[in-house]
Parts: sequence; C-alpha cells; structure tokens
Amino acid sequence: MHLPFWLTTAVLFPVLLYQGKRTRQTTPRLPEASGSPCGQYGEGEPARRILVIGESTAAGVGAQTHDQGLASQLARELYEGTGQTIAWHTFGVNGIRLNALNRALEQTDLPEADVVILSMGVNDTTGFTTRKRFRRQLLELRELLEARYPAPLMLLSVPPMHLFTALPAPLRYVMGWRARLLDNIYRQLASEVPQHFRYARYPVIEDTGLLASDGYHPGIKGYRYIAEALAPELSRGIRADVSPEE
Repeated sequence: MHLPFWLTTAVLFPVLLYQGKRTRQTTPRLPEASGSPCGQYGEGEPARRILVIGESTAAGVGAQTHDQGLASQLARELYEGTGQTIAWHTFGVNGIRLNALNRALEQTDLPEADVVILSMGVNDTTGFTTRKRFRRQLLELRELLEARYPAPLMLLSVPPMHLFTALPAPLRYVMGWRARLLDNIYRQLASEVPQHFRYARYPVIEDTGLLASDGYHPGIKGYRYIAEALAPELSRGIRADVSPEE
C-alpha cells in the first residue's frame, strides 16, 4: 500500500467523487474505430508483424478507422523509415482493465507477431487497481502470451494523466499520481526481467490539437505523433535482423 497516496485520496474523496461523476457526465464518449483491425504496408512477406493490445488506444478511440490508429500508424512509420514490409494488427476494448483483457485474450485467436505492444493502465488507474494486483496480472499476461510470442512484451508507459485536459484539478493530479505508481510497475518488471518485458515511454502530448474532441484520447494526428516517437526503437531492430535483400 502506498500510504501517502491513499491518505491524500481519502482527504479529497468528496471532491474527487463529485469531479469524477461530473467528468463522466460532460465528457463525450467516443466510439471505437471501425474498419479492419489489420493491414500491411509494402508488398510480399512482412519483415515485421506488429500487434498492439490493450484498452482504448488499442481500440482506436479518437480515430475514425483502425488504419488511422496506433498500430497502423506505427507500421507506416516503420515502413517509411526502413523500406521493409510491415504488417499490423490491433486488439483493444474501450474501458477494459488488465484482468478483463487477460480473460478476453484467452478466448481470442490472435495473429502471428514479432512485436507485441501493450497499451494499458488508464482504466486500472481510474479503477484503483492495486499495484500488487496490477503486477500479478502483468505476469499472468506474459505467461499467457509467452509460448506464441517469445520476444519481450513491450509495455507502453501509462499515459501522464496529470496532463489530461478533460480532467479538472485536483482529480487530474490524483489520477496522474496513481498512473505514475502503476507505471513504476512497468519499469520494475522491465528492469528485473528484461527477457520478458521492455519499457517504452509514452510521449507527452502537450498540443491539444493532437487530441480527439473529448480532450482525453489521441486524435488521428496524436496517434501519428505517438508512432513517430516509438518507431526509432523498433526500426533499429528491423535493420539489425533483416537486410533489404531479404
């Protein structure tokens, strides 16, 4: 238990409760992206296959179609930067928490992938999932995926919720504090068991023009911005493993 956080939350609870209810009432609920959840940039056999799993960002909330979302934008960045054919697939559920995602993945026939990226944490932040439970569920997810996807699971850092313009203060700062606590679990696992987890920093979106109309999720330009920040690390792996002639 992180005592300072829970004491602060207890003191501010009436205000946080009111602001949370008010935010849910006034913030527009955007739909998940439509269209095919998979695609490919380039011709022939892919040099890399990218799979993004998780919550609303994996579901493409803030974009109209999946080819405008994170997985597709990331694949396009890699294709344009390396000249290699890149396939992408995304599986996300708006509003889902990690435990429910694990259960859903048990029932889902996922495609082949060389890189699996987890975009998660906002709903576990707002749902006050404990750090101990969050860590256990991450280990369960890794065990679930390990046989099919032996490469380390890439953990996209929990978004910096203290910067979410749709949330009023002090709710925004308390949620940001909680998000950082869960993000520290990502960092710890990537440090302790690097053969199973990798950590990738979620780029801070300060330009509101990159956000969707709810002021909460990335818009189409926001997904492109995130993809541009993540692509260099992944593209180095492609150049190291696959030559242009292959």
